[in-house]
Amino acid sequence: MDPVVSEKPPRIAIATRLRNNFLAGLIICAPVAITIWLTFAFIDWADSWVTPYLPQRYNPEYYFNIAIPGTGLVVAVVLITVIGFLGRNLIGRSIVNFGESILNRTPLVRTLYKSIKQIFETVLKDQSTSFKKVGLVEFPQAGTWALVFVAAEAQGELRQRFDAMGQEMVAVFLPPTPVPTAGFLLFVPKDKLILLDMTPEEAARLLISGGLIVPEHHMKTLPVPAAERRGGPA
Repeated sequence: MDPVVSEKPPRIAIATRLRNNFLAGLIICAPVAITIWLTFAFIDWADSWVTPYLPQRYNPEYYFNIAIPGTGLVVAVVLITVIGFLGRNLIGRSIVNFGESILNRTPLVRTLYKSIKQIFETVLKDQSTSFKKVGLVEFPQAGTWALVFVAAEAQGELRQRFDAMGQEMVAVFLPPTPVPTAGFLLFVPKDKLILLDMTPEEAARLLISGGLIVPEHHMKTLPVPAAERRGGPA
């Protein structure tokens, strides 16, 4: 007698194909849909801030009687660019200095303004390396590693304090997963920070995905053994 060959019921095979096709379609459609949604959400947010202050004669919606997405965003970009152009010449610089002098004399507001201005100047200046490097530090205990964004070397009073202790410290930002919008500011010894070659964008994707999206990478140099980094025997 011929051996009986068991075959899977056709309905199971069809269900498996349907599930695989659905998952494949989800992988294709979900990123596109989320990207489009986030883009339009940002455009609507910008429009809600700018469009209400546009005079009717300068608002295209007044002539076409329909909402035109992106009008406020375009106006904001043009306005910021013009302000930047004017602020770089003598007359515009004088106006900016006058406005800053008023803010600097206003209680409470001056502290907020100086802090925000210093942050933007530090992050956006051409030579800035703030948050452009990614590293690893041992946190919350030895042998456990956390991904961090390198902010800058310690400055001011903090640097003086650390120098008195004979330590060269670096400020790093430790974000949580999966929403890296908040976190911890840590000062770690420079020799305990392991710099990575991945970009901040790749690190952000790694954090948001909970470690699922690991960037492809070819190491340029071999990692230094932990014992050697701590000054112990090799």
